[in-house]
Amino acid sequence: MDPVVMSDYLAPTLAVILPNLGGIAGSFITRKNIPNWYEGLNKPSWRPGNKVFGPVWTTLYCSMGYASYMVWRDGGGFDGDAALPLAWYGAQLALNWAWTPIFFGLHSPKWGFVEIICLWGAIAGTIYSFHGINEKASYLLLPYLGWVSLASALTFRIWRDNPDADKKE
Repeated sequence: MDPVVMSDYLAPTLAVILPNLGGIAGSFITRKNIPNWYEGLNKPSWRPGNKVFGPVWTTLYCSMGYASYMVWRDGGGFDGDAALPLAWYGAQLALNWAWTPIFFGLHSPKWGFVEIICLWGAIAGTIYSFHGINEKASYLLLPYLGWVSLASALTFRIWRDNPDADKKE
């Protein structure tokens, strides 16, 4: 197979897989802490059911990965105009992956809320920086920003409604 054609398949595939790796790693932390910690917390009635999170995050990780590929492709890779947008992308991805160990692993809604606010800003910065390279890629991140907005509100409510949650074991 022509190497150029192969990279046309390999690069987007790797870009889609990358964000999912952190999601998979985080799912081990989440699953371990749902029955013995999370279920004991006060949660608002409007929160999505636990079974919704996996499919939503998988879809969002795939779309953000493909968006990053589009920016990498159209912006000249890591050495071109895409360097700064991809740095934003990497920063928001690291913040995304960090939320689960903070919230579920450390049992800390307070620091989870602080962290998710930083994540929200990093996503907004990523969207803005992607827009200059590939508008469609920036639009692919809008559902992600919407979902993290909901997750931010949920994290805040859990923190507010469980003032001792950071001390619970």
